[in-house]
Amino acid sequence: MNIVEKGVLRGLAARWMELAALPIMAERKRQWTALHDLHAERPMVLFETALLENYVQDAELVCQDAWWRDIERRLRWTIRHAEEVGDDIVAPPFLRIYWDIDWPDYGVSLQAEHATDGQGGDIAYIYNHPIKTAADIDLLAPRTWHVARDMTCRHFEEVRDAIGDILPVVLHGTGSLFVGLTQDLFKLIGNDNLLTWTYDEPEALHRIMRYLCDDRLAYFGWLEREGLLGLNHTGWELVGSGSPGLTCGLPGGGYGGTPRLRDVWVWMESQETTMISPAMFSRFFLPYMAEVCRKFGLIYYGCCEPVHDRWDAIIAQIPNIRSVSISPWCDQRLMAQKLGRDFVFSRKPRPWPISGSAPDWDALEKDADDTLAAARDCNLEFIYRDVYRIGDRERLRAWSELMRSRIGC
Repeated sequence: MNIVEKGVLRGLAARWMELAALPIMAERKRQWTALHDLHAERPMVLFETALLENYVQDAELVCQDAWWRDIERRLRWTIRHAEEVGDDIVAPPFLRIYWDIDWPDYGVSLQAEHATDGQGGDIAYIYNHPIKTAADIDLLAPRTWHVARDMTCRHFEEVRDAIGDILPVVLHGTGSLFVGLTQDLFKLIGNDNLLTWTYDEPEALHRIMRYLCDDRLAYFGWLEREGLLGLNHTGWELVGSGSPGLTCGLPGGGYGGTPRLRDVWVWMESQETTMISPAMFSRFFLPYMAEVCRKFGLIYYGCCEPVHDRWDAIIAQIPNIRSVSISPWCDQRLMAQKLGRDFVFSRKPRPWPISGSAPDWDALEKDADDTLAAARDCNLEFIYRDVYRIGDRERLRAWSELMRSRIGC
């Protein structure tokens, strides 16, 4: 890193700290905590810019080394969001560096083939689905993970030396934790097998779910034993397909300074089983999901899948759920009745009205009002995600202002 690049990073670090020190950040932190402690003071609002294409473009970056470009991008991204969007982002008074962990394959490789669209994007992709028959399950092998401690610590020291006197730099665990059992099931066997094996190969389906469940238990247990976990309830750390995990409900009892699984949030979802009946979901998938969830302190459940037709079975087996994703395909009135004030109602507005060349502001207003009518008495958050391409960044603040006008804050 040359002197010009270092100067750019130090300038960005200074701006980050200016934003983090604003009184509004402390107030937002308090309000997010109240939400996740289940006594929300108002609906919280967040636009997840991390999914947007080119929110920070390569041409803006000054650093040439790949590692430093990632650091510069993170700084610019957070600053831009905090300055422009006008939602309830919390810029923390520190920058986190995460452990660099090597993930081996399953004994078979998962290869994704991406398609490039007319604008150069490559969001669409397909997998090779290497497990094509029940006999192929024999190809799966137990995995062993490795952490690059020396390299991570070296990077941490380099970043701290460069900007740590301005923006504190902390070495902090692995970030958000995601289980993804049925996601990897889909990647391994494909959608056709996922659907038909419930009838044609039920024992094979149980066998591969057992394998994936044991794999996750082994991985998370390894993180805990190796001291690689980081608390994800203390600052700007998105949990699940949701919001900052700020809460007084963690860490768990007996916490002694080294994070354990019961001290952290984990994200559990099962979008791939939407077409599976609630009864078959409870038979083939939910028991394995619940087994993993029991190791953790709090659960953020769901993503894009509707949960209203299987919620009773889910909460009966995973009682430590705190937040629930309410997607556009979910019956939000029914879920508002079921969740009440006992959970966080994490609403995902429809992505299409704000995408493309021109937003549909009438549709966005109706979407917000429908949710407020259904769930105003819930612990409510609006998390706008699954938006990948927009015509201009100005619409992000306009959406935040629209939401605040509907909420009344």
